[in-house]
Amino acid sequence: MQGLTGRTDGDDAPLLSIEGLEVRFPVHGGGLLRRVKGWVRAVDGVDLTVGRAEAVGLVGESGCGKTTLARAALKLEAPTAGRIRLDGRDLQAMSRSEAREYRRRVQAVFQDPMSSLSPRMTVARIVEEPLVVHHPGMAAAERSARVSRLLDLCGLPRRFAELYPHEMSGGQRQRVGIARALALEPDLIVCDEAVSALDVSIQAQIVNLLAQLRGELGLAYLFIGHDLSVVRQLCDRVAVMYLGKVVETADAERLFADPRHPYTNRLLQSLPGLDRELRGIPGQIPSLTAPPSGCRFHPRCDFATDECRAAKPPASWPTEGHLLRCLHPVTPERSAEAARAQERMGAPT
Repeated sequence: MQGLTGRTDGDDAPLLSIEGLEVRFPVHGGGLLRRVKGWVRAVDGVDLTVGRAEAVGLVGESGCGKTTLARAALKLEAPTAGRIRLDGRDLQAMSRSEAREYRRRVQAVFQDPMSSLSPRMTVARIVEEPLVVHHPGMAAAERSARVSRLLDLCGLPRRFAELYPHEMSGGQRQRVGIARALALEPDLIVCDEAVSALDVSIQAQIVNLLAQLRGELGLAYLFIGHDLSVVRQLCDRVAVMYLGKVVETADAERLFADPRHPYTNRLLQSLPGLDRELRGIPGQIPSLTAPPSGCRFHPRCDFATDECRAAKPPASWPTEGHLLRCLHPVTPERSAEAARAQERMGAPT
């Protein structure tokens, strides 16, 4: 039976399953009592899956909840509601030993390698630290051999083992972060803006490395990013997030060729290109403490109606595996009509 993610149940059950996930943070008032006066709805009812050896991209503007979702998947942030499952096992119901195994199987590569690597440790110590923690009985010689293999796998010569993070470039440091994530042979790596802090040429090298490692090791990725061209190169499927909610999910090629949600359409139009005029997204991102009624994108949408302002859009599937939450999906004709209307009105694009 088709679920909220648009996938089918059966033998190909997802590796990671996120269902109805909510993560909220209290907003405290002033004074001595510091009473809660509101909530930041960072993640608000998200459904998402990652299959075995699958790369799923999560994209959206800054502040839409991508990193909070990633932290929840890494067990660094407690969900307010909803479920996160790995191989069907509920993260919240795990025992201490099961949670330890979960942390081994789900690793992370963070945005800024300089801040995520200890400046007091050599590369060898950084990469072997997970082995020391999770395999305390492993002999030192075996750990050293494992570190050498990991560095080689990530394109770093053995001499880097004795260097400190400040002695390397940003791309080299990120390779160290990837090697550390691979140390425990995980099934899933959560990449939170893993290449956004790097130069464009270095970004391409790291993305190629991630793709290569996925092919060789059968890794799955949850790749959080805002650079759609990078996401398109690496990911099989892409989920588009806006103001705490996933508004569209589809195979990468289908999403880029036929975006149906107005927000997705606008995101793609904002990509720089030599063959078209650059179009931004009008308006400002609303507050997560008081999101708009109905469809959350309606204040910035070209096609919003009174119905959009009043009713929350239900999930629909325009085609197999293509999840959409929109009452008035984009068509090529409607997109062209909206562009012409903006030109006539002199509206900023």
